[in-house]
Amino acid sequence: MARAATTTDAFNAVAEPRRRDILDALAAGERPVNDLVRLLDLPQPQVSKHLRVLREVGVVDVRDAGRQRLYRLNGHALKPIHDWVRNYEQLWSERFEQLDVVLEDLKRKEQGDGGDE
Repeated sequence: MARAATTTDAFNAVAEPRRRDILDALAAGERPVNDLVRLLDLPQPQVSKHLRVLREVGVVDVRDAGRQRLYRLNGHALKPIHDWVRNYEQLWSERFEQLDVVLEDLKRKEQGDGGDE
């Protein structure tokens, strides 16, 4: 089965690490392209290309403010990713709880072994 184009959904769009970096930067609020260029230390054409992909899937919105274009997250478009990850949250929680039990057991054994010999 062929892989979907990066512009078809949020999952494919955020699979690229630089796009996730852009989303992380926009999580703090609106930013113009030049701020993203400086923050991410990427060439402006590359940042603009990634922003275009993110806009096409709806993860990023843009608005004109005078001569600047300000980009911001569209959290609603990230909901499918959130919903998918949430399915694994219970599994992760259960495994972390099991790990806590094992670590506590090891800690008790270590404390018991160290004092009497």
